[in-house]
Amino acid sequence: MATVELRFSALPEHVRTARLVAAAVARRAGVDESVLDELRLAVGEACSRAVALHQRNGRDGAVRVALTEQEKRFLIEVADEAGPAHAAGAAGGGGQEDEDALGLAVITGLVEDVEVGHGDDGGVIRMSWTISPASADA
Repeated sequence: MATVELRFSALPEHVRTARLVAAAVARRAGVDESVLDELRLAVGEACSRAVALHQRNGRDGAVRVALTEQEKRFLIEVADEAGPAHAAGAAGGGGQEDEDALGLAVITGLVEDVEVGHGDDGGVIRMSWTISPASADA
């Protein structure tokens, strides 16, 4: 099981880099070419959400993206350090919660296997895709 980990300051300009790295690692792991655009969009949405949560909550912590190749799955985990308040649903009022819900709806629409969780430091979105046997052997 190989893992690539990327950490970046919670700034919007780093989201593009995270998308590009995720797509390159996924391609190398054997994720089917036909889903790479959706993977890129999902990672971008998850990272943008993490950046927005940091900024909204006045946190300076890093956004962490872990890309893990398993035997038959490719896992991506996007974690923030925006604090426990947003994870419990107390991030703020109305528009912010609607924006979070919309972002999560986009992710769940793009990714078949997605899990949203939280911890003491912030939230985490776990997504996974099937690795194509033919691609992984090549």
